[in-house]
This record gives sequence, C-alpha cells and structure tokens, in this order.
Amino acid sequence: MASIELRSVSKAYDGGVHAVRDIDLSIADGEFMIFLGPSGCGKSTTLRMIAGLETATAGDILIGGERVNDLDPAKRDISIVFQNYALFPHMSVRKNLSFGLRLKGTPRAEIERRIGHVSKMMGIDELLDRRPSQLSGGQRQRVALGRALVREPQAFLLDEPLSNLDAKLRAVMRTELIKLHQRLGTTMVHVTHDQVEAMTMGERICIMKDGEVVQVGAPLEVYTNPADTFVAGFLATPSMNLMPARLEADGDGLAIHLAAGTIAVPEPFRAAYAPYAGQAIIAGMRPEDFHEKPAEAGPFGQLVETTIETVEALGPETILTLSQPGGTAFAARVSAAGTSRAGDKIRLTYDAGKLHLFDPRTTKRIARPLSV
Repeated sequence: MASIELRSVSKAYDGGVHAVRDIDLSIADGEFMIFLGPSGCGKSTTLRMIAGLETATAGDILIGGERVNDLDPAKRDISIVFQNYALFPHMSVRKNLSFGLRLKGTPRAEIERRIGHVSKMMGIDELLDRRPSQLSGGQRQRVALGRALVREPQAFLLDEPLSNLDAKLRAVMRTELIKLHQRLGTTMVHVTHDQVEAMTMGERICIMKDGEVVQVGAPLEVYTNPADTFVAGFLATPSMNLMPARLEADGDGLAIHLAAGTIAVPEPFRAAYAPYAGQAIIAGMRPEDFHEKPAEAGPFGQLVETTIETVEALGPETILTLSQPGGTAFAARVSAAGTSRAGDKIRLTYDAGKLHLFDPRTTKRIARPLSV
C-alpha cells in the first residue's frame, strides 16, 4: 500500500491546451478517493499521469513518498482498470488473470495460488476456462478487477469501470468495490462522472472542472457545504436550486427576495450575510429542504406558495418542478406521490436553516455558520 501525492501537477498538449493545471492533492495510504467531474474536466488524464500512461508537463507525482515522474509504468507497482476492461479476447479468463504475472516471471505455483484466491474472491472461479466473448458485462468487469488484484499492487486506479454496466448491475458492483476496499485496505482512486458512485463509494471526493480541482472533502461535507455554484449544481440529482435573488435589509434583519417570494435570513446567518445587503446574490436551496408538513422544517421554516409544473413519481419519493413567476423553475423532493398534479397550487415550508448564498461575481459560497 502507498500514499499518492500530486504537487503542482499540470498536463499541457501542443498548442498550449491545458488538460490539467496546477493540481495539488494528497491521497492517504489505504484511502478510497473519487475523482468526480463532467466529461473533459481532466480526471482521467490525472489518473493516467499517476499510472505513467501520460507524462506530466510540470510538477511532481509521488507514490509511497517516491517521485515517479520518470519511472516506467510497469515499475510503479500499481494496477489500472479501464472503462472497456481491456481483456485479451483470444485468451481464457485464467490466462488473462495470469498474463502480467507471467511477464514478470512469477513462479507457476505462486500464479496458481493468486488466481485461486482472487477468482474465489471475485466469484469468477467457474469462469476460468471461458473467453471474454462468452462472458456478460458484469463478469468481464469482475475479470478486469481480478486481473488487477492478482498483481497485489500498492494502489488501484479505476477509470470509470462501471459506466458500461446497466443500472442494476452498477449498483451491485458499487457494493462489491466498497467491500473489496474494506477487505484489502489498499489505496484506490476511482474516476467517475456519476454522482451516486461518488457519494456512496469514496471516503473523499475530489471534484474537478476545466482541469482544476474545485473542492476536496468527505462526500457529505462536500454535499452539505459546496465551495461554489458549480459544485452545488453538479452534485446530486436533482441538484441544488440556484436562483437569482436580492438580499435586502428588513428592519433588524435581512430578507432574500426571490421571484417565488421572500425568505427571511435566520438570525445566526445575519452577521455573515450582512455585508451583501442591497446586492444581487444567488440563493442555493436543496430540493429535500422543502417540506409538506411545516413541523418537519424546524425552527426556521418559511412558507412558500407556488404552482406545480411537473410531477415525477419515483415510488418512495416524488420530485416536483415548481414555477416562479418571471423566474426560473425550481425542484422540491417530497414524500411518496399524493394527489398533486401539474397546474395545482401548493404550499410548502422551506427550512431556511439549510440556506446557502453565493456571490454571483465569484460564484463562491458566502461563508456562514455550518449549522444552526
């Protein structure tokens, strides 16, 4: 096992195009780190630089405290699992698993021991004599993971390995990867654009945009306190409602004026938000912080009256799209579907204790007490 450290790492291509710019990141020994971001944000390029499949044009990459910029990929003692699995189609599962070990000259008895151990762990011991074309997508994914495991590396790099699976199998494999990490305790770095994978699998999330790190933290920390409007709008489905608003003094307090109405700023937040009085701001409101029953909204509950535009009944919960006269629509996550229909008027209570405000010029979240 080993820690991974990136120090001011950049990757630029011909013409001055930067895929990654000045990344500083420390991944602890044994940690499960998620790289999350939209397509083209640089997450896979960063992973490939750690693996040695791409060359960093600036900065240092350290694995286990050793600088590996100039070290051949085969000598970095890490395994990588790709999105397309990259199995040899003409080889059996057994030969796919043993290929890397045979290249290293590992004794036959040791190869058989490792294959036996890993094939049972991954549930592929009955597939050893089949070829990849005879396997399902989930079985191929298990074989690709097994091939990485037999090498017993000090770190695993996973480049969107679940993206080719259907939704049900993806959920199963998420659980399998979590269990695998708990069992092995080996450093894992997992690249994904799937917010559910990021929230459920990683010990920390590194969110990237345009080749730069935007925020790093535990999943719930990042979800609860997004660094800026990009993180707030990217993480979770439906994402945080980001609504243009204006902050105004209101007697001894402050009020946020939205197209849908006015929200009084909770007293514990006033000192932090006071410097922005009289200015345009962006109000961030999570869909789950709207409640049908006022008592569920807590001491800072505020009434919101609006009209339903659409209803998405998902079984245990319902997503409502709600209108703002002259403003952008917003979402609310409520309990199981009732009798509400598009066009109906509705009264919800918003928990203003969960409110976030963002500076529209910088898009950064305005700091305030983390909890009230």
